[in-house]
Amino acid sequence: MLKFVSLRRLGSLSRLFGYPISQQYNVSKPLLFRGDAIALQNARNMAKGKDKKKEDKGKSVKKKVEINESSLRQVINVEKLRTNMENNLLKLNDIFLKFVTVRTSIGAIENVPVILDGKKYPLIELGQIVRKNPKVIAINMAAFPQALPATMKALTESGMNLNPQQDGTTLFVPVPKVTREHRENLSKNAKAHFIKCRDGVREVQNKFLKTIKSKELDGQLSEDTCRQLSEQVKCIGDSYILKAQQMLDVKQAELLGKGEEN
Repeated sequence: MLKFVSLRRLGSLSRLFGYPISQQYNVSKPLLFRGDAIALQNARNMAKGKDKKKEDKGKSVKKKVEINESSLRQVINVEKLRTNMENNLLKLNDIFLKFVTVRTSIGAIENVPVILDGKKYPLIELGQIVRKNPKVIAINMAAFPQALPATMKALTESGMNLNPQQDGTTLFVPVPKVTREHRENLSKNAKAHFIKCRDGVREVQNKFLKTIKSKELDGQLSEDTCRQLSEQVKCIGDSYILKAQQMLDVKQAELLGKGEEN
């Protein structure tokens, strides 16, 4: 049998719980359920608020760093810093132009670096390269037969998706078909070269950061000055890595773009 609360009792309950109760409630279940639900919702909202603060706290806000090259020049060789970083980008650009291309050319194979007796040679200096037919490039290594193993290795690891076959002192290199898989392999190769470039820039950056740190340890720089100059060097490094990333984006778009397959 259901029990109902009188209007007078409801008024007391309204004052007790802080919200109006203007109708008959079934008291076979506790009236605290509504208050509990509100309290639970408030607790959830508070928890979400805490999580939101944690998320916001976890997001690193990159502050703007102003480059003061006149101050930097008093401590490091800024021109050398920039030149050494720039050289990594020039090398990356050269690799992209010569070796990371959709269609394999004679020129690309001619410039494949071959390491022989500890020295690096372009393949054109070791063998005669001709296009036997539209689908095969032949390399005559009769003048330097001792370079055959190194040449095979260089072609295989060139990143151009080449699979050379040896017949005596001649290498036959099938020209890869321009398939989707071929394009994706070239794109991965382009990224691998970008990573090498990025690491090269970081290596230059770290070398100059050590120079700055050593001057702090010697008492030539204050801790604050050391920190400020280090942030500027890192900012310069980031700018070159950003340029390299942009070069990669352009190259990958070119490699993965729609093209006619053989």
